[in-house]
Amino acid sequence: MMEPVRTKIWDPLLRGFHWLLAAAVIATWLLGKFGPAKMTLHFWLGYFILGLLAFRLVWGFVGPEPARFSHFLRGPGAIRRYAGRMFAREPSYWPGHNPLGALSVIALLALLAAQATSGLFIDPDDYINVGPLADTVSSATRKSMRSWHHTGATLILILVVLHVGVILFYRVWKREDLVRPMITGWKMVRRD
Repeated sequence: MMEPVRTKIWDPLLRGFHWLLAAAVIATWLLGKFGPAKMTLHFWLGYFILGLLAFRLVWGFVGPEPARFSHFLRGPGAIRRYAGRMFAREPSYWPGHNPLGALSVIALLALLAAQATSGLFIDPDDYINVGPLADTVSSATRKSMRSWHHTGATLILILVVLHVGVILFYRVWKREDLVRPMITGWKMVRRD
């Protein structure tokens, strides 16, 4: 195997997307759980998240190679091989998202898209916090969207806690810093 080399992996737009999305998701979740009765800021942050997700979808096809979905989505064999070595007490030096990390990225992006979209159709019967598209769907759909939105908030919390937990696992167990590359763009990478 070759020695790891410091390599530019994450471009500025992807890093900006990541940190803006993290801040917006945290703020939106906190406002949803503990916010004021009138959820105007929660709604605006939801629109902002939809815009960020639209950017990420486009960037996943036209951005630099490490940002492209084709670069980090792997088949079952690669996922199985990576999972088999995941608990080795050594850095992985993976060039970008590892196969398991890629699955978590897709899961989180899909869940956030479903969450933000469901908010567009909510009518919580308080006559204040009605989604802008609520009047375009049936009462049953609005009720279903409200139920999903509450469930989705819990699922997002679980995935975010898992995300942070895995980052800590890599830092402590594997001695690999995954935060600094998402700030600077540079990562130690082993090219086999």
